[in-house]
Amino acid sequence: MASLWDDLDSIVNAPSSFTATTGERGTIKPKANFDAGDDAVALRKAIEGLGTEEKTLIDILTRRSSAQRQLICTAYQAATGRTLEEDLKGDTHGDFEDLLVALVTPPAAFDCHEVTRAMKGAGTSDSILIEIFASRSNQQIKALCDVYLEETEKKLTLDLKTEVSGQYATALLLLAKGKRDESSTVDTEMAREDAKTLYNAGEKKWGTDETKFIDILCHRSIPQLRQTLVEYKNISGKSLQESIEGEMSGELEELLVAIVKCVKNVPAYLAERLYESMKGGGTDEATLNRIMVSRSEIDLLDIRAEFKKLYSYSLHSAIESDCRGKYEKVLLKICGGDDES
Repeated sequence: MASLWDDLDSIVNAPSSFTATTGERGTIKPKANFDAGDDAVALRKAIEGLGTEEKTLIDILTRRSSAQRQLICTAYQAATGRTLEEDLKGDTHGDFEDLLVALVTPPAAFDCHEVTRAMKGAGTSDSILIEIFASRSNQQIKALCDVYLEETEKKLTLDLKTEVSGQYATALLLLAKGKRDESSTVDTEMAREDAKTLYNAGEKKWGTDETKFIDILCHRSIPQLRQTLVEYKNISGKSLQESIEGEMSGELEELLVAIVKCVKNVPAYLAERLYESMKGGGTDEATLNRIMVSRSEIDLLDIRAEFKKLYSYSLHSAIESDCRGKYEKVLLKICGGDDES
């Protein structure tokens, strides 16, 4: 697996999902000649009839953009006095229900609910927090925090503080503030200095100065960090990811490695997460739903391409062999094409 993450020559100028405009590399596009009222009527009939017409639900909800689905929700509520989400929850079940509800939830609210779920109950699902905060742009993180404040009347960063600890908490909270530098100019001299600082704080030192890693990886812009990864490899002979894996452990290691992977290539990182969610005995449906829905209008085409590159079979066929029934149908519709050929 290492080889994919070690190809640094091409990353400095490669496009980045952090700055991708919605729609360009997504699998779900807005429907032309869209009428929210018509869709709301069709959904109402599908739900209120004897036995739910799943086909109608699937066709409408997977063939409209997120913004269009929000307009349908508004029209539905105006017509029925109930929310579409409530009716979907009352009328469908299990993974199928979770996935449809995810589709009708605005992206920032969906991220927010996933973060909330990760913090609920005994223990924290750190892998969810890591995936979301490492792969989202400042704008996405701010939007998530706004929804959290609106729904709970509390600041997400304050609630996170009670859930996580140590240097891992320091790093996660920096990301959760959504303050990563956004400048697109690269300062090669600074990249070299940062690479040296990281090398001196890790490989070169007995024990690791984790604060230096956190400071650089959580503050610098994505283009700047890409250059730093190149400089680091030149100085150290190892990739920064290898150094972090050798020097650290636990959640902090997992978070910093995720940041490095996302700096290089968010779609490859998420393809790996999708693979992990389906391999082995059971399926982690929540992760599957989260990535498929949240990236469907951002970079799911790129995630599919990276998945094929990494595992030499398509995401489409992975879903087919791992999921069943109506749930599988919705996922395949979101996935779009099959890259087997």
